[in-house]
Amino acid sequence: MLRNLTILILAAVLAGAAAAGAQAQPIVFDEIRGGLYAHSVDEGSFDASRIEDANVELLFAIPSLDEITNLGQLRPHVGATVNLGGLESMIYAGMSWTIPLGDTPLFIEAAFGGAVHNGDLDGAAYPRRDLGCRIIFHESVSLGVNITEQASIMATAEHASHASMCDGDNRGLTNLGVRVGWKF
Repeated sequence: MLRNLTILILAAVLAGAAAAGAQAQPIVFDEIRGGLYAHSVDEGSFDASRIEDANVELLFAIPSLDEITNLGQLRPHVGATVNLGGLESMIYAGMSWTIPLGDTPLFIEAAFGGAVHNGDLDGAAYPRRDLGCRIIFHESVSLGVNITEQASIMATAEHASHASMCDGDNRGLTNLGVRVGWKF
């Protein structure tokens, strides 16, 4: 039952993003980002050998979404974090909220949505993780700087788990890294 509830919540989040775009102006491909993450940084001290995740993310502008808030920009996103060492990878989608920090080139960003992963659900052997169910929540937070009008660089922390809404273990997955972005 909890698994079905999780699927319904994630479907509602993604459907809301799609509905906002359908009622508004056309969706415009706005930005591409990519970078490297350290995998499973929540296990203790930082180890450079854990830098083994490649991330790519596409963001889309829906001009009418900007009318919802006077503070920043709301954008749908899709992305993937691929572990190059054979551990957990995921594809994800959701909404990002980018907020400029005054008249500086700095910004913060929060994102929320859902993900599908290829990790173990139960009984994982270390260093793999038990993630409990195939469809999980995905959220991230970034602190960035706009280098030019098109280019940015950001430190990003992403987390994915089922938030105790599925049966089984919920170790979750927290990755930390650096990404660059290019706006079109």
